Amino acid sequence: MLTSLYFVYLVIALAFLFDFINGFHDAANSVATIISTGILKPIWAVVWAAFFNFIAFLIFHLTVANTVGTGLVSPEIITPYLIFAALTGAIIWNLFTWYFGLPSSSSHALIGGLVGAAVVKGGLKVLNFAGLTKVAASIVLSPILGMILCLILMSLVNQLYRYFTSEALNRWFGRIQFISAGMLSLGHGGNDAQKTMGVIAVLLFSTGLTGHHFYVPQWVVISCNLVMALGTLIGGWRIVDTLGNKITKLTPMSGSCAEAGAALTLFLANDLGVPVSTTHTVTGAIAGVGVSKGFFTSQKEIIKRIVWAWLLTIPAAALISGAITLIPKMH
Repeated sequence: MLTSLYFVYLVIALAFLFDFINGFHDAANSVATIISTGILKPIWAVVWAAFFNFIAFLIFHLTVANTVGTGLVSPEIITPYLIFAALTGAIIWNLFTWYFGLPSSSSHALIGGLVGAAVVKGGLKVLNFAGLTKVAASIVLSPILGMILCLILMSLVNQLYRYFTSEALNRWFGRIQFISAGMLSLGHGGNDAQKTMGVIAVLLFSTGLTGHHFYVPQWVVISCNLVMALGTLIGGWRIVDTLGNKITKLTPMSGSCAEAGAALTLFLANDLGVPVSTTHTVTGAIAGVGVSKGFFTSQKEIIKRIVWAWLLTIPAAALISGAITLIPKMH
């Protein structure tokens, strides 16, 4: 019964639900800086972000989708119920962290869900440790790279104070922030939507619905970007407040630097096929603004809460999905 075509459709619908939740959970990543600087009102900020989320499939190759689909867990172990358990574990953790306003990683929740369900079903031998090592490295490197790029950009633009007043710079960077926010949303759509694409594609492949070769159908590509864009329109206002106001105070200039640093990191990850956390990357870049002003301007307590959410995401989602995977064995 669980492997019937109707159940496959149900799991695909669940994947779209995860994609939608990913959109509104991670909307803050794309819009927090441009809202906190006052350049755009919240409603127009999410519309701007949603547009670039959607068109990302026109820009990036499906490298991240291929990594998620075949590079983390052996495709031979995949069943519709395993994907069901993985998605459910990720969704439960995402909703938990969203409720408490913690910018945890939807990406790592999904990866944790996949790993937990796969280990319960087939043991450690079904894991692709090379792919998982890339993910583990990205947990550390993506926020650091986002921070470093932000610091470099902040250092460069600070030189402009020699030639322009603060009012003039804020006016110009208010316009530039439209571009940097759009690029950040583009990178987010290019990385995060592809994770859902990979899950649906490996589900279709495991059930023989896409033949004997793994690939991502075009309808999956377009629909995943569309659903994520719709989720972004709903927004994640609790997390917007955390990222936009509680880490450090942003100006149009510093907000542009944070967005550009995060966007460049995401573009690199998309090119390399690494499923990084947009949340980690953006938070690292915003923290870079605080570091450039001196550590005293950063809110250490909220950063501690964020780091704890990062550390717990993969094991928490894995435990939930693993427990769900055990349910059929209990009957």
